[in-house]
Amino acid sequence: MARHASPLQSLLVDDRFDGDVYPNEPMSRHTTYRIGGPARFFVRVNSVGALTGLIDVCVAEDVPWFMVGRGSNVLVADEGFAGVAVALGRDFRTTRFEEGRFLVGAGATLSSVVQEAFRRNLGGFEFAVGTPGTLGGALRMNAGSRDEWISSRVVSVATYRPGRGLARLRGDDIAWGYRTSSFADDEAILECELSAEAADPFAVRDKMEANLARRQQSQPLAEPTCGSVFKNPEGASVGRLIDELGLKGTVCGGACISELHGNFIVNRGGATATDVRALMEHVRHRVREAYGVDLACEVRLVGFNGSARG
Repeated sequence: MARHASPLQSLLVDDRFDGDVYPNEPMSRHTTYRIGGPARFFVRVNSVGALTGLIDVCVAEDVPWFMVGRGSNVLVADEGFAGVAVALGRDFRTTRFEEGRFLVGAGATLSSVVQEAFRRNLGGFEFAVGTPGTLGGALRMNAGSRDEWISSRVVSVATYRPGRGLARLRGDDIAWGYRTSSFADDEAILECELSAEAADPFAVRDKMEANLARRQQSQPLAEPTCGSVFKNPEGASVGRLIDELGLKGTVCGGACISELHGNFIVNRGGATATDVRALMEHVRHRVREAYGVDLACEVRLVGFNGSARG
């Protein structure tokens, strides 16, 4: 290692570092949009020690960083991200069931929890069937349906925050809201304890199948998207507002407002982040002009004006 190597570079080339390092990694490979320029480093950490060490070095060097799960709900700028994209690997992808509760790593997929609950004849997670992304991302945005949310199942959450260290928070101590939670921007979610309840397996299966069918009929699940783009304003549906304005099918470059659901922007092939942002701003302008409503973005914007978090 050259003498002028930074502490971050020295950490990432150390044989003892428990992680996988990809310099100048295109984020289009790690987002469901299949859009995004290169991150300075894409690092998959495999242990708590690797994660905390990496975050501490980034903070000490003032290097921007952000956590990325399966890349849903994220739009990365075409220019990329001049920092570190941190993904959770091996030790964060486990799911255990103990004393009537699930202990799930934040890097595990939410769908794997749904399937494990079904296998054990447990209910309470049917609302999440077909939901993309990891448990960590689901907790941060309090993922859910119209009537049920992941927060209703949270017993505790283990996190790491630079300057504070490791902590385990009770579910009741976390402020949950519509598509939001009180986790700090620089707080990494490590593990979650979820409650479960015995249920009739046939009733669980029927509810899962009904929920999945509804999603398939109303959302463009077969196309590259980031999920819902905007949060629903109180008492209104963004999809309905967009439909009333006749904006479905509006195209900008390779991006298009879905004909199936107006609150989804799809990558029809070759779309850039600039294309998607242009459609987002067009929708916001039209909705503000017609209804006086300022739509709040649900997708995280990464690499725009140096931003690491939306």
